[in-house]
Amino acid sequence: MFSQLENIKGKFIEVGKTLSDPATMQDMKRFAQLNKEYKELEKVVKLYEEYKMVLNNIETNKQILNTESDAEFRELAKNDLAQLESQQEKTEDQLRSLLIPKEVEDERDVLIEIRAGTGGDEASIFAGDLARMYTRYCEILGWKVTIANASDGSAGGYKEIVLEVNGENVYGKLKFESGVHRVQRIPLTEAKGRVHTSAASVAVLPEADEVDVQINNADIRLDVFRASGAGGQHVNRTESAVRLTHIPTGTVVECQAERSQHKNRETAMKMLKTRIYEAAVRKHEDEIAARRKTLVSTGDRSAKIRTYNYPQGRITDHRINLSIYNLEAFMNGEIGEMIDSLAVAEQSEKLKEGGIAF
Repeated sequence: MFSQLENIKGKFIEVGKTLSDPATMQDMKRFAQLNKEYKELEKVVKLYEEYKMVLNNIETNKQILNTESDAEFRELAKNDLAQLESQQEKTEDQLRSLLIPKEVEDERDVLIEIRAGTGGDEASIFAGDLARMYTRYCEILGWKVTIANASDGSAGGYKEIVLEVNGENVYGKLKFESGVHRVQRIPLTEAKGRVHTSAASVAVLPEADEVDVQINNADIRLDVFRASGAGGQHVNRTESAVRLTHIPTGTVVECQAERSQHKNRETAMKMLKTRIYEAAVRKHEDEIAARRKTLVSTGDRSAKIRTYNYPQGRITDHRINLSIYNLEAFMNGEIGEMIDSLAVAEQSEKLKEGGIAF
């Protein structure tokens, strides 16, 4: 562990020197990448220096206890030692977390695809509730949310909605949301007051960069059609909606969020690249999940991951067996506690897998 931390410190010094080189500043793309790396390394190095100081202070207090005869002085050293040892344990946990290798995709922006499942109109309404929940959560974190595509439900909500989210470490936060979300509540249309169970599926896809996916235009079939939903006469008269089909993989995407066919095509192409890239990411995640004992994975899109029970005001995540009893606030975007708990569970798995120890 110490040798690993010393290597990181050496890398930190090296990157700092490179950043101060005038030649580096002329290449803004490289400068930005190095600056980002420098900040990440700086977090580890600062904590490592604090950790070494704590260890030195522990050693000093132990020497006092071994050599000092003054009772009052010994008592002070004993109390300090207890606090320092507690701080040592806390700092070691923080260092372990920082040393866990980060997934490359964690920093990426995402597309969140929400589709109504079993439950008819109620499933579409629930899909709309989930879309609002994620939108509010993103707004709390200062992320930008844009509707990339949407198909309205007949009684409200959405049959399908695709949200584009831009921000910092978006996929790293939202990746555990992929799966089947189940709701138990009395629908507004239920005359006898019976609780119904409906479902919606969520897929969180890391957006592809230009270098990740190269698509030959000859492999794409373009179809244009009239958009459906709100829009008045414009909807009826203009073929602005776009459907792209990637012939080699059979991947199909649609976009009708904008009035401009050009903008819809641009968004659809981004969605298409993300879908193709995501297939490779999912394969990688499935391989990781297969090695782990728990179900904290991001690969299985068909797994029932969470239940929203309205009569009991309870949300239960079945992967980590965690229940939270603040459903109203949760559906209003306050989902951070659940997301953090899932991240901690994954972190524990990675620690066991990597054997990171002092």
